[in-house]
Amino acid sequence: MPDSVDPAASSGAAPFDPASLLAGLPDAPGVYRMLGVQDEVLYVGKAKNLKKRVSSYFQRSNKSPRIELMLTQVQRVEITVTRSEAEALILENTLIKRLAPKYNILFRDDKSYPYIVLTGDEYPRLAFHRGSFSRQARYFGPYPNSLAVRESIQLLQKIFRLRTCENSVFAHRLRPCLLYQIKRCTAPCVGLITHEDYATDVRNAEMFLQGQHNQVIDQLTQAMQQAADQLNFEEAAQLRDQVRALQAVLHRQYVSSTGEENVDILAAVSAGGMFCVNLAMVRGGQHLGDCAHFPRGAAYSVAGEEAAGLQAFIEQHYLKHPAPARLILQHDLQSACAAVFEAAGVNVKLGLPRNEQERVWLAMAEQNARLALAARQRAADSAQARLEALAEVLDCAELPARIECFDISHTQGEGTVASCVVCVDGSMKKSEYRRFNISGIQPGDDYAAMRQALTRRYEKVATGQAVAPDLIIIDGGKGQLGVAHEVLAELGLQHLASLGMAKGEARKPGEETLLIGDRHKEKDGLESVHLAAHHPALHLIQEIRDEAHRFAIFGHRARRDKARRRSKLEDVSGIGGERRRRLLAYFGGLQGVMAATVEDLCRVEGIGRTLAQQIYDALH
Repeated sequence: MPDSVDPAASSGAAPFDPASLLAGLPDAPGVYRMLGVQDEVLYVGKAKNLKKRVSSYFQRSNKSPRIELMLTQVQRVEITVTRSEAEALILENTLIKRLAPKYNILFRDDKSYPYIVLTGDEYPRLAFHRGSFSRQARYFGPYPNSLAVRESIQLLQKIFRLRTCENSVFAHRLRPCLLYQIKRCTAPCVGLITHEDYATDVRNAEMFLQGQHNQVIDQLTQAMQQAADQLNFEEAAQLRDQVRALQAVLHRQYVSSTGEENVDILAAVSAGGMFCVNLAMVRGGQHLGDCAHFPRGAAYSVAGEEAAGLQAFIEQHYLKHPAPARLILQHDLQSACAAVFEAAGVNVKLGLPRNEQERVWLAMAEQNARLALAARQRAADSAQARLEALAEVLDCAELPARIECFDISHTQGEGTVASCVVCVDGSMKKSEYRRFNISGIQPGDDYAAMRQALTRRYEKVATGQAVAPDLIIIDGGKGQLGVAHEVLAELGLQHLASLGMAKGEARKPGEETLLIGDRHKEKDGLESVHLAAHHPALHLIQEIRDEAHRFAIFGHRARRDKARRRSKLEDVSGIGGERRRRLLAYFGGLQGVMAATVEDLCRVEGIGRTLAQQIYDALH
């Protein structure tokens, strides 16, 4: 149970008194939570010694602006004592992820990094993998991004020619596929390579993925010499090509080491009020690439707090993901991060670069972090400029921070789906997208579909259960926009701004007409606006509209395909899985069942006359 120190238990209590708080703190490891006036959690931290750690907040004079601002809002502190600093770290991470305090540096939780997998089949399959592990397979990585994995797989296909096909395909091949023809597979599916030779290729690929490049080249060179000595020149030529390809790959490696290190390089950079931690991965001495991480949910700038941000990333990242033998860091965080690897039960060395090679790696990581920050800043500036242009077009006093866009998709009335996509501060927010399966309308009635989707979405806004948008975009002309106005008026939300986007006659991008409700005219007054093809506001609207269109089509196709895969027999009362299988097997498929008479149906085991009549009536 947490021990709580509450100097301001009620709203009428005296202001927060650090002295009374510090007097009751124990000299023990644990987690502390700083709370504001409304009991909102402002910050969660861990400590090896709670008394010393919390006291430091009220005694140090060189606090960062972030901490200074936070302390002005603290009204209460709660603590939880743990048995060790490692336990405190785990609890701290759990609370940060669950509570998302605005003064913690919180990084997005990447659930899994991509790996290369060699399956445990008789003829192992080489494949891309992301997710949980199986004991029968061997995994290599992690890689910083999917591109690095796919490039490595293509390389391994070219050199070792391992199969990449799914087991369902592999088991039913009668002749080699195209990959065999272009020398990317040895066709074990049809026995064009012996089990022993394929196993040798798998071992070599595994050694290569583990960074044992020289051993692989030595083994291939020896095998090439043996084949040449036995006058098997064709096999020797194939092995020679493998050796050359491997040597070319190692020669092209833009940053490599003479050893076979497994290292992560971490660099933290701040600029323009933004902060980035860049993670570069070296496996087997080869630099695999970078992955930039940005904190989220922080209500402050972390400029000047690179060491604190780097520590926060390490503590959050390596509790979820395996760590290599060594971390190369900008700042010496050996003692600060010791609890992370104690909690993970691994022995990891971390510290500053030790030699010129590691300094090169760190310099590259820093440069890539700056480039990632610059790209993110450009994207933010572009989004801001497009929002400002849109506000000017709409004659809005404030920028439309939240925009929602609706579109309808169906195939001649079949499988109608409406999409609602959300754009927040100029960026699409996929976690808030919604789809609506439309039912109970005349097939093909887009107006009724739009009415149903808007009603279902904005009923919750009208009752205060959902956030209201600043702007609603309807992909359609006056009819669809008129339906939107009617729905909003019925729900008492007519004050919400809306616009329609009608495609031009040629349906070409840049020729759209914006239909904007004019509040100075009568109720249904609309203003038609044509923006130049290069107008930033039009680009923003097009991006949102296209995303709504994509999201609607994706949902519609899934719904349509699901309906088409469904057998009509599933709708007949009294027909379960077993009887359905008997019917289909007896008549050779659904077409045969539909062509059968009631007497024919009665001949199937388990089908009586009454049920046969029901089946016949349902199918005709």
